Amino acid sequence: MAELTSTKLNAESHLLLDQPLLRMPYELSRRNFKNAQRVIEHTSSAVTLSLAATTKSASKAAPTSATLESLDSQIGKMQDLKRRLEGLHDEEQKIHRSAKARLRHLQDLYEVQSLVDVKYDEWSRTRLSRLLVDYLLREGYSESAAHLAQSKGISELVDVDAFVACHRIERSLREGRSTAAALDWCKEHGKELKKGGSMLEFELRLQQYIELVRQGHEAGMGGGEMGDMEMQDGMGMNNGVSIGGNCGGESKLVEARAHAKKYLSTSGDVELLGRAAGLLAYRPWNEVEPYASLYSPSRWEHLATLFLSTHHTLYSLPPRPLLHIALSAGLSALKTPACHSAYTSSSANASSSSTTVCPICSTELNELARNVPYAHHTKSIVENDPVVLPNGRIYGRERLRVFNEKVGTERGGFGIR
Repeated sequence: MAELTSTKLNAESHLLLDQPLLRMPYELSRRNFKNAQRVIEHTSSAVTLSLAATTKSASKAAPTSATLESLDSQIGKMQDLKRRLEGLHDEEQKIHRSAKARLRHLQDLYEVQSLVDVKYDEWSRTRLSRLLVDYLLREGYSESAAHLAQSKGISELVDVDAFVACHRIERSLREGRSTAAALDWCKEHGKELKKGGSMLEFELRLQQYIELVRQGHEAGMGGGEMGDMEMQDGMGMNNGVSIGGNCGGESKLVEARAHAKKYLSTSGDVELLGRAAGLLAYRPWNEVEPYASLYSPSRWEHLATLFLSTHHTLYSLPPRPLLHIALSAGLSALKTPACHSAYTSSSANASSSSTTVCPICSTELNELARNVPYAHHTKSIVENDPVVLPNGRIYGRERLRVFNEKVGTERGGFGIR
């Protein structure tokens, strides 16, 4: 017989998936503090310089009206600083309330002693709601996620605003084909990205360069030959190619060279710099590799995917939805080789004439479970000397014999002698 498992709750094992629950408020609080520090330093520096200039002009018997105007300007700057700091303070208070609610949610689990306790069922339902909101947010259903979080009363346990901002930048790359929002995000998190060795900002600058070169070639299509233009690209490479086009096309190519010199030349990747320089000679419609790949629209998909992975890494979010991770952990406890057999009878197998209640074999979960490991059983739960009954079920011969004696069936019933 199968060995009964203990009903004692191990809180530590239950919280393996909940690290982002506390890491996100910490990262948001740290970013909010950095923003406040940046605003204070910038305004203080500007006001100090302005005060020094006003004092100097006042000592030279400058007109009183000019001095008063300068002072009014400084007062206006300080009032603007106050308004901005009040906004940042409100944001900090919101983050603190969220962190407190999450700590209380995790503490509730430590107060539950048994898996059969009704409080554990309540906590599990709250956790399931969190996982569903996380899944909806990752799939881009922000409004549905916000409504679900509000209806379940878990708005402080999920990060709707953070994911909305993330997907706004992702859509600007994937659909809008604009690098402005992503570059602003990189500027805001510059130190962390540099510390982690992220290539996101470089890839965005490279895409800007590609678009400048593309515009230069397209603008020069109908302008005829305007003479040879020696393309010494500023990256240490002299191409000596002839670029046909009008002045607008040439100006874009010159702008691209300046952009490459400023943002790309310090990368140290000589091979990539060579391909980037080659774009000046090869036009988007030439279809010559590896330049055609750089011109390809799929670059925007690559940038959007790279931004998402960088964002999730920075905020310690797993790359996959937490719901998938939780399901995979449960599926691995049930998976057997038969679940993905070509001959298995399941709803996931189109050639099958029968169905099964196995969750692994179901159409919804079959693909999700394909890459999880098989279940590892240290003890077999199959009884000795199994017998297959006409209904397809299997029982141990000894159990059937005892059952025959108990109900008083004739000798030989159920095929037992």
